[in-house]
Amino acid sequence: MITDRNLSEDMTVRGQQTKILFTYGDGDDYDPFINRQVRNPNSTVGTLIHLIKGSLGTGIMAIPLAFKYGGLIFGVIGTVAICFLYIHCVELLVGTSQKACKRHRIPTLGYAETAEIVCINGPPLLRRYSNFARHYIDWMVLFHSLLTFCLFQIFIAASLRDVTNNQLQITWGTGVYITLVTIPIALIIQIRVLKYLVPFSALSNVLMIIAFGITLYFLLSEPVSLDDRFYWPEWNRLPFFVSTVLYAVQGIRYVLPIENKMKHPQHFLGTCGAASQAIGFLSILYVVTGFFGYARYGDDTKASVTLNLPSDNSFAEYTRLLAAVSALFHMGLGYYVPMEIIWRKIETKIPEQRHNSAQIAIRFTMMLLLTGITIGVPDLQLFVGLVGSICASNLVVIAPVVLDTMFRWPNDFGTCGWIIVKNAFLGLFGVLLLIFGTYSSLKRIVAAFK
Repeated sequence: MITDRNLSEDMTVRGQQTKILFTYGDGDDYDPFINRQVRNPNSTVGTLIHLIKGSLGTGIMAIPLAFKYGGLIFGVIGTVAICFLYIHCVELLVGTSQKACKRHRIPTLGYAETAEIVCINGPPLLRRYSNFARHYIDWMVLFHSLLTFCLFQIFIAASLRDVTNNQLQITWGTGVYITLVTIPIALIIQIRVLKYLVPFSALSNVLMIIAFGITLYFLLSEPVSLDDRFYWPEWNRLPFFVSTVLYAVQGIRYVLPIENKMKHPQHFLGTCGAASQAIGFLSILYVVTGFFGYARYGDDTKASVTLNLPSDNSFAEYTRLLAAVSALFHMGLGYYVPMEIIWRKIETKIPEQRHNSAQIAIRFTMMLLLTGITIGVPDLQLFVGLVGSICASNLVVIAPVVLDTMFRWPNDFGTCGWIIVKNAFLGLFGVLLLIFGTYSSLKRIVAAFK
């Protein structure tokens, strides 16, 4: 996936940047866009495609599950509202990063570097936490990537389970298939050279687009009945609805790496900017997929709508396999990101002559730990909510709002301080989602062990 490649390249540059411990003023005479030295920059259209691909994966297959939690009418309204919230938080994050680049005369900044530099030059009481801010974003991206690995592993196993058990008339459980898919996964995750992973990711993108197109055909090909469908949610299901939609969007970690690679980064933000266009297009796909997915399958709606496709239709069976293979091919690049973060933190503590064996051991050991978790909790729905509530609330809502507030401190909050009031409400929403969403997800996971 090209977006993952951009993300990893962004992390490679990270160690070469120097901490900015002072402020240059407003930096009016410095244009970071002109001073960027980008090899093979992306056009605005290319950026738009990358943003869409960053959020158009297995996550969109979970949108019908969100509508199951939220109901048909609230699902439409809530999905559009969350997409608006997402694009606003993207605007806050990218806008803060661009202004920090201008103020400190730096061409580009990643997510973690933006957090560090904004904190260094923020309110005096918070400056001591700049190193923590950088590591916190790193660990959130790491945690998000590892949970997503578990999600993909369960998704692949569940897809193979449904197809194989149906075709061979056997009753093997999900745990058996999780163990079986670990074999090809163990080989893919040992590929550490990025250019060798790109073909796998490109093929993954093609297969997922085909699988998504066929899935839409099944959802829209026949009339659906709205009988016995919820239109509005029960209050205790709201955290699951929000966290599932935010999980589906899931592209915040790709935003700055993509923006840093643009030929015309000034076209990224704004009402008609690349980010707004991408999320506008995705919101339409989310609403259509979610509405018709839940309308067709009702209470039987699963964590991925491909798992609901009819088992007596060979075309549907092939679609499930396509989606599973797509997820398998993506796991190499998906695993590359967390392993780069971990390796960067421990590389200097390991003798150079043992780097190769250490990488092999760390990658394999981490995979075994994650596999143990997925075998213990092989329910895709539980992980979808957990990823959305913990990772999305932090990376999508809380961190961009806090960084924007710190950068504007103490007196750049607009007329009557409306910006800080708005940020306070958004921050409170993120914290509530983090608390209640995480609590609900962990409660369900604990219940699964009983």
